[in-house]
Amino acid sequence: MKNVLLINSSITGDNSVSRQLASELVEHLAAQSSIALVERDFAQQEIPHLDGARLGALFTDEAERSPEQVAAVSFADTLVAELLAADALIITLPMYNFSIPSMLKAWVDHIARAGVTFQYTDTGPVGLLEGKKVYLVSALGGKHAAGGTDFMRPYMQLLMNFIGISDVHFVSAEGLSMGEEARSVGLAEARAQIASL
Repeated sequence: MKNVLLINSSITGDNSVSRQLASELVEHLAAQSSIALVERDFAQQEIPHLDGARLGALFTDEAERSPEQVAAVSFADTLVAELLAADALIITLPMYNFSIPSMLKAWVDHIARAGVTFQYTDTGPVGLLEGKKVYLVSALGGKHAAGGTDFMRPYMQLLMNFIGISDVHFVSAEGLSMGEEARSVGLAEARAQIASL
């Protein structure tokens, strides 16, 4: 059985195209082999942004933490534990103003932790999460070129590589707000990508 962590970062709930496609991907993967699914749904549970107090809690010795600091570190540790336990990740990527949702960036800030998911070496940082696979499921209203108006997919590719995950697969539906024909084509292309995995 494979452990799959699903990060639903869309805040639009059931109206989310990336959420719908991720659900179809889960079904596709479950048809191939048995999976145990853990879901983190940002529409249901807020991921707090990393502020000075939360960062300070992580750098405070455990014995000296206040109750608020203990709770902050415990929450971050839970997110990291979910990631470490996963064999594969599915992360939805709705494009908000050319980039990822801010709560997904907050999740990244909680899980990108030196000595846990990556480490510094004499030759630079090295990711510690080798052997995992990630599926990045994106939904875009227009058509965007990586490095042009799309900062989302290159950033997530870089971040996954940074923490040691090199097995990265993209499922992308583009042109969703460009009329019915473009929307149908975009969804069909994304579903073809799912079927090929």
